[in-house]
Amino acid sequence: MTYVTESNITDIVLDRWEAVPDQRFRRIMQSMIKHLHALVRDIEPTEQEWMAAIEWLTRTGKLSNEKRQEFVLASDVVGVSMLIDCINHRLSSEATPTTVTGPFHVHGSPNLPNGADIARGAPGEPCYIAGSVRNLDGKPIVGATLDIWQADGDGHYDAQHGGDEAWMRGVFRSDSTGAFVVQTVLPVPYSIPMDGPVGEIMARTKISPMRPSHIHFLINAPGHHQLITHLFKKSCPYIASDVVYGVKAPLISEFDLMPAGSVTPNGTIAHHAFWMLQYDFVLEPITEHASTKTSAAAQGCLAPGG
Repeated sequence: MTYVTESNITDIVLDRWEAVPDQRFRRIMQSMIKHLHALVRDIEPTEQEWMAAIEWLTRTGKLSNEKRQEFVLASDVVGVSMLIDCINHRLSSEATPTTVTGPFHVHGSPNLPNGADIARGAPGEPCYIAGSVRNLDGKPIVGATLDIWQADGDGHYDAQHGGDEAWMRGVFRSDSTGAFVVQTVLPVPYSIPMDGPVGEIMARTKISPMRPSHIHFLINAPGHHQLITHLFKKSCPYIASDVVYGVKAPLISEFDLMPAGSVTPNGTIAHHAFWMLQYDFVLEPITEHASTKTSAAAQGCLAPGG
């Protein structure tokens, strides 16, 4: 029997983790062990520092729930979320690019008719989003679902706003021409939550905690790749320093200020000035090869029993 020493512990652990039938799971765990051991050898943490790290992870888990995912936020601010997004969405340059989901998406948002107002009295300047969902050939995609969410004019999501009702979110469908209309408020820049474990770390840096003004979209249509993305307000001063590294050039959009008396996308005459964003989303079809690859990945090598 070989007993553990500082020099051989990594090899012993890696050998032990050969006893994993699932090839993909074995590769993931052994790579994680190898890199984690390399990190420990590099920084040589004290026992107190290592315990502080474990306590930080514990508090991060306790703060995570269906409305706020602190682990997602942790992944976001070190660029891992964006790297995973880039690796998993190598789409056509003609398709609308993806970006990070962020920590505030929730399932089960209300289904709303085209032109409905997701703000419903929330603070902020009136804003309309109008556009379409199309394929790479420019043909409209009928019945695509657009799950939309954003912060209100004070920079707050429902997790921060409080209450059990949906706040600044809803699910829309593209019509027979592929078009959609959403009434909302102008997105504003905001700081990521600084009241949790991730905020504790960010407060010890000189990195800006600000996210540029944006609106989230999760778009699904049969036979097409799911699109999770943002649209960013072009004039926002935080475009170049997004704390979660989520900005891509094609997603930077013009919000135009329309004067009172203008016709809204809903066909009404506006009594007050409002902001207008026009954007057409382009989805890439799923090829047979991509469908097979996606299906295999969906089995989840890290799922229970996987």
